[in-house]
Amino acid sequence: MSIAAAVVVVPLGFLFFLSGLIVNLFQAICFVVIRPLSKNTYRKINRVLVELLWLELVWLIDWWAHVKVQLYTDSETFNLMGKEHALLICNHRSDIDWLVGWVLAQRAGCLGSALALMKKSSKFLPVIGWSMWFSEYVFLERSWVKDESMLKAAFQRLKSFPHPFWLALFVEGTRFTQAKLLAAQEYAASTGLPIPRNVLIPRTKGFVTAVSNMRSFVPAIYDATVVVPKSQPSPTMLRILKGQPSVVHVHIKRHLMKELPETDDGVAQWCRDVFIAKACTMDDLLDKHLADDTFHEQLQDTGRPKKSFLVVISWSCLLIYGALKFFQWSSLLSSWKGIAFSAAALAIVTILMHVLILFSQSERSAPTKVAVGKPKDGGMSSETSEEKQQ
Repeated sequence: MSIAAAVVVVPLGFLFFLSGLIVNLFQAICFVVIRPLSKNTYRKINRVLVELLWLELVWLIDWWAHVKVQLYTDSETFNLMGKEHALLICNHRSDIDWLVGWVLAQRAGCLGSALALMKKSSKFLPVIGWSMWFSEYVFLERSWVKDESMLKAAFQRLKSFPHPFWLALFVEGTRFTQAKLLAAQEYAASTGLPIPRNVLIPRTKGFVTAVSNMRSFVPAIYDATVVVPKSQPSPTMLRILKGQPSVVHVHIKRHLMKELPETDDGVAQWCRDVFIAKACTMDDLLDKHLADDTFHEQLQDTGRPKKSFLVVISWSCLLIYGALKFFQWSSLLSSWKGIAFSAAALAIVTILMHVLILFSQSERSAPTKVAVGKPKDGGMSSETSEEKQQ
């Protein structure tokens, strides 16, 4: 991280991590005191608490970096967003797909109940990972033997969720890079599958488990496609922290859960067909966008709500006032020990922000392991060796 970037990142890091620790403290208290008495009451309180944290990241996109998230979908889907439980499947194109999802969830009014399947290491991230754990995000070992029963139990727990939720699932299993695309293309060519051009081959076991356990109480699947116009720079966490703008296009197609096949094999094939429609045919969604720099669907006006701006201003005033009172009371900067303590705090925040930036980078995500060989079903299976474990 450059010195110029650190001048911007460190103050934002202090704001986020200090406010996040306050939120984590209240989440922990509610988890210990309220959750044993009433899980739904805990969920309602946690929904408000976690929004106070997530809105700071929404503010980064909306008001700091001025990244425009443009939504293309039909009016019926747009009006139902945030008013129903939904399983959201999405291509994993950029480093900030999860942040784009939070922006859309905030617009729909369900940011506090936006959930996702995450790799297990995510929950150890200070503040953000801890808040995800308190908010019932689902963390995976990436070993199907270990994950299967845990996934089924987690999906069933959502049946009693008191607010409309979105559960996001990146069925490609890893973030898109050219190296991973080449591996997926080699595998597809060797097994007779359609050759992907802009997505990876979906890994369907988690999706099939989600559908089989949630089809009775989740009415819809949102098929989301995220792409950055070719005229825009790809947004990254570091670019956002430095206040550099961009544009992200999101296309959402709503599918009724009841219309999906009844068998597990049928659901898996349905998922593969959805991704074939994105980027494997001669007339696919992503190639059309690449040609025209837009989706051929109605552009919805999602606005730029002031709520995140007000939350950041409130946190800033509260923490600045608290810091001034603390320094006045402790005379921390009047001694070498106090100065050393303050310098250590600056170093810790800098390191944490650096870790967050690295964690979000697609180059750091695990590569897909491709097992080349004919599938037993004559070309219908698209599992990699990694999926066979997951």
